Amino acid sequence: MFDSLTDKLTAVFDRLTSRGRLTEREVDQALRQVRLALLEADVNFKVAREFVTRVKERSVGAEVMESLNPGQQVVKIVHDELTAILSAGDHKLTRSSQSPSILMLVGLQGSGKTTTAAKLATQMRRQGQSSLLVAADLRRPAAVQQLVALGKQASIPVHAADAPSTPLRVASDGVEKARELGVAWAIIDTGGRLHVDEEMMEEMAELRSRIAPHEVILVLDAMTGQDAVQTAQEFHSRAPLTGIILTKLDGDARGGAALSVTRVTGVPIKFLGMGERADALDPFYPDRLASRILGMGDVSTLVEKAQQVVDRKRAVELEKKLRKAAFDLEDFLEQLQGVKRMGSIGQFMDMIPGFSQLSKRLPQSVLDGDELKRVEAMIRSMTPQERRSPAIINGSRRRRIALGSGVKPQDVNRLLNQFGQAQKVMRQMARRRGPKDLTRLFG
Repeated sequence: MFDSLTDKLTAVFDRLTSRGRLTEREVDQALRQVRLALLEADVNFKVAREFVTRVKERSVGAEVMESLNPGQQVVKIVHDELTAILSAGDHKLTRSSQSPSILMLVGLQGSGKTTTAAKLATQMRRQGQSSLLVAADLRRPAAVQQLVALGKQASIPVHAADAPSTPLRVASDGVEKARELGVAWAIIDTGGRLHVDEEMMEEMAELRSRIAPHEVILVLDAMTGQDAVQTAQEFHSRAPLTGIILTKLDGDARGGAALSVTRVTGVPIKFLGMGERADALDPFYPDRLASRILGMGDVSTLVEKAQQVVDRKRAVELEKKLRKAAFDLEDFLEQLQGVKRMGSIGQFMDMIPGFSQLSKRLPQSVLDGDELKRVEAMIRSMTPQERRSPAIINGSRRRRIALGSGVKPQDVNRLLNQFGQAQKVMRQMARRRGPKDLTRLFG
């Protein structure tokens, strides 16, 4: 996400922050490069122009130019202005005073409406709110079956018509069923087309008028860039939207849609789709995304994700093991599985300040998780005794482990050596941390 833009902005600001003093001419040159980087990232040209103008107005004042670290001051201003561009309205979902709250998903075919509906229901369940998925997309072949399958996988109820019907009838019956079930949300998946057309807009407008949803969310494919912004404008003009979900951001190296759509339409982004997994939907925070664009990481989201996969009691036990040098390969395997549940290695590293640039130098096999799978296979091929006491693994044991995991004995050697080094580092870090630091981090 934003790889190209982040690389270019980081290079510009590295040059700025390396200077003791800045002249107005140097700021102008840097901002010219920033503007080009934004345009190359497919950011709307008006948004890019307005952004650069605002940053320049704030950067050339005496307070900045005469400060001890003018370059860092400029970077802070850029962060503030990026946050402002991404901010508009309420980024959280608004519930009705009476259940069910109705959320209608709209958008073009291929944007990911159906999978997003299931992800939303999963997200809400994590927050203690129940949902009913309503299969009102009768345009795309197999859309209903897809939603039913996704609901079954996630153990979320789905309402679908038993006989030929209309989107309005399915949506109305779905809302009524949600009321009977007593769920908090009715999430309606509506039909789309390959392009914006009059028939689709009329259908959407009628559904919005007759069902009166509390949230009308446009699902946009971030990889379509400026087309996504134009689509958002057309939908919003015909049936006012309350929010936007940007999907496929993990495959978008430019990020122009994310930086343009809110500023152009005034509609807030509610969530970001970051992959195919059922939990790959992140709540949107403008300041956090601005930090990630500038390569500053996103510690808040990292901690939130960690809290979802790490048990507080288990975290305390692990800290005690670290302090006593008792952290073994079984513990290591557990931590690997926790990292996998948090998303891809690349996304994980992007959230750690300073690590986003490092991730670009790692082999793709590591970022895709292939290397983790190999490590996991090797550890699973060990006996419980070998996991607890790696020192007992001799030559014959290495050969057996290699055979069982489909790797070479040298790979097992490498894993054991790396684990030994990791043990030393973690032991040193644990000694330096306060005894309550880990428990404070996880709650």
